Amino acid sequence: MTSIERTAYPRFKRLITARELHLFFSPSREEAEWATGRTQSAEHRLALLLMLKSYQRMGCFPKLAEIPNMVADFVRRAVELPDGTLPVYASQRSAEQHRALVRKRLGAKYDAAGARAVAGETIRAEAEAKNNPADLINIALEKLVEAGLELPAFSTLDAMASALRGEVNAAICVGIHDRLSEAHRARLLGLLDVLGLDGKTPFNRLKQPAQRATWSHFKNLATHLEWVDGLGDSALWLEGVASGKVTDFAGEAAAADAGVLRDYTPMKRAALIACLVHKARMRARDDLTTMFTKRIATKVKKAKEELEKIRKNQQAMVEALVGNYRTLLQQVDDGGPAQSAQARAAAMTGEVLGAVADLDQEADAAEAARCLDGKVSPALLALAKALRVQTG
Repeated sequence: MTSIERTAYPRFKRLITARELHLFFSPSREEAEWATGRTQSAEHRLALLLMLKSYQRMGCFPKLAEIPNMVADFVRRAVELPDGTLPVYASQRSAEQHRALVRKRLGAKYDAAGARAVAGETIRAEAEAKNNPADLINIALEKLVEAGLELPAFSTLDAMASALRGEVNAAICVGIHDRLSEAHRARLLGLLDVLGLDGKTPFNRLKQPAQRATWSHFKNLATHLEWVDGLGDSALWLEGVASGKVTDFAGEAAAADAGVLRDYTPMKRAALIACLVHKARMRARDDLTTMFTKRIATKVKKAKEELEKIRKNQQAMVEALVGNYRTLLQQVDDGGPAQSAQARAAAMTGEVLGAVADLDQEADAAEAARCLDGKVSPALLALAKALRVQTG
């Protein structure tokens, strides 16, 4: 039985605030006069007012025992009935007459057969895609309110949802079973057979979760995907079945072990395993993609770190060469024209770079001196050669 708390079926709250009492259960003067003119005792008057306010609030008639005492006491004090007055009916006929009076006053339609027909049609249609009884009941309630029909008892809706869902699920299982070939049925049902001495079945492989993104786990997962794909094309088996149903059936199969599934009928057993195989194929692909992405991200991170390390090493080397060149310039300029060391260094740097640009390829110091025809000293030419090697 579905818990009423999990549905939107109207019911009294466990804790009703004073504001809610005044807002929803306070009888007007006209309503109190209407109840007084149609009852002959204080008990019946209180019961009639409670039925009226309850229907206005919830759209259905609760049993008198279901009405909280704080609501009954509030209504009793509001219409100034004697203390200790309890809402009671002398007979079932009196209760039916009161419900008829409330329907007539509120213009409500009482059509039990019509309400059951609307609820049944809605539940049957929604059960093709939904499997939770609470969801089916909620949708049926919505349709009944839209049609302006009095709500059936919750037990009626609950029994209807359970029965119709069972019929729809059985039809879906038959469809999946019929789309399976004999070979595929035998293969799927064979997953429940124990293989080896460890007492495990291949069925457990369908439930295996993904592991850490290591290269060995990646290869194992690729092998697992190949095995799952080898069981058959699950998309053909589940053609026309709503994804919500596939998820629910797969969840039911995953929650059970091989021993429990063997107690199911062969038709339902094959359908549930087929749904679990379909989900296992999807999960394996998703896990493989995720693992591949993580592996690539790890490689990229390491490559960036190595590249940054190379850049820093090259920078340090260039700074060392520049420092050596600056020292060399200071030695070459010793005794030269008076000018700042910075200006002389800039001039010598341009001279060396010009010499480097004139060289088409590497040459030894003697060949370089011949090509430059005494333009710079052999020491500067050696430094130019070194710079050329560093700059490619």
